Amino acid sequence: MLYQEFNEFWDVARKRNIIFFYTGYFSQHVVSAISETIKARLDTAGAAGPTRRRIFSSFIEMSQNVMHYSSDSLTPNAQLDQQMRRGSFCIGTRGDSFFLLCANPVSTENVAQIRSRLEPLHTMTMEEIRLAYKKALREEAPSDSKGAGLGFLTLARDASEPLEFEFAQDPQEPGSTIFCIKAII
Repeated sequence: MLYQEFNEFWDVARKRNIIFFYTGYFSQHVVSAISETIKARLDTAGAAGPTRRRIFSSFIEMSQNVMHYSSDSLTPNAQLDQQMRRGSFCIGTRGDSFFLLCANPVSTENVAQIRSRLEPLHTMTMEEIRLAYKKALREEAPSDSKGAGLGFLTLARDASEPLEFEFAQDPQEPGSTIFCIKAII
């Protein structure tokens, strides 16, 4: 019975061309270990150097978002380092492209703010995204950012298509929303 359950999961992952999947708590140690695994998987998948760099850069941004903004934390919010927060991440292939999908719970109160940062990226050209990225590098980080405020711009810059995102009510945690973002590279 156990093998059958595992095999069902493996079949779904294989049918969807998933080459890496993780769900659980993200920390610097976990991200470091995942990074090594992703590098090895991309080598065996035959990803070209520039594609590997963009995938790896996007993975780092997505994992940083989980570690900084997931509302499910094993560490106190006031703790600025050694964060451990819950999320999920996967990489898969579709044709000649790779997709990265990341999800984590966020406070429902933060949904409008996240949406306001992502929606403008849908109408921007790649050149406008690059210029916005360079401008953001010169400016001070937004007061509500735990990083440099470059995360979504970095994802949009590395992606070959507009970022997709969605917010869904967390069925297990009232008052919490699941934020999901997808990048095609």
